[in-house]
Amino acid sequence: MNSIQIVYPSDLLHATMPDENFAQEYQQAQQSGIHCLLLSSEAAALGKYRFSTKFNADIPVIWRGWMMDKDEYQQLHEAVDKQGVHLLTSVDAYLNCHHLVGWYSLCQNFTPKTVIVSADADFDTLVKQLQWPAYFVKDYVKSLTTTRGSVAHDAKEIQEVINLLKQYRGQIEGGICLRHFEHFDQQSERRYFVLKGQVYSSDNHIPMLVTEIAKRIESPFFTIDMVINDAGELRLIEIGDGQVSDIKEWSVERFVQILNSL
Repeated sequence: MNSIQIVYPSDLLHATMPDENFAQEYQQAQQSGIHCLLLSSEAAALGKYRFSTKFNADIPVIWRGWMMDKDEYQQLHEAVDKQGVHLLTSVDAYLNCHHLVGWYSLCQNFTPKTVIVSADADFDTLVKQLQWPAYFVKDYVKSLTTTRGSVAHDAKEIQEVINLLKQYRGQIEGGICLRHFEHFDQQSERRYFVLKGQVYSSDNHIPMLVTEIAKRIESPFFTIDMVINDAGELRLIEIGDGQVSDIKEWSVERFVQILNSL
């Protein structure tokens, strides 16, 4: 019997099928012998948590689905607990990886300088104090992924990005993170998954810096995103919770293989 079971979101229109974004992974996990369940997406949208089948007793559970805010993850955690089993990742561990403010102080030597403020901060004063050539603007979780992008050069542009984040995301999650803008080679970006203290990569190559970063994070399942900047330095882009992270350059087969290694 496998040592993990996975909950995936169901398709909104076909409750017995996984959300199309996770269908391939769901099928691969099932084929590998992992017990998979579906969370009703329709019910979850109403704040109710309904699962497609019973959980196996005494086996940790992971969620592989959309990003959740604190309240949503807390509710999922409680719903799983009521089934007599437990999510592998606690609410605190989830937030410490999902929110930049949870990991930045542990990894600030490896990642762009960041100032964390409220959404209504005095950005004119901040810009005068920081004097950075450019700022990468995001909330605790996401940046602006439209054509406009999240790069700002002054207080007016910072506010423009914040307004667009509110418009497209519906809310600002947590607060605002102003990151010192660095030029990255986007083709060099790699995602590493860390499961129970073991670092995994898509190609079995793991830089020593990634291993060092992994030791600083207290979570059973998280991601480390790395990239090379224009000075040739390996830099940390962000830490993420492994349950809500895309597999990016990974093959589905390779990803499910590491889940099976737990």
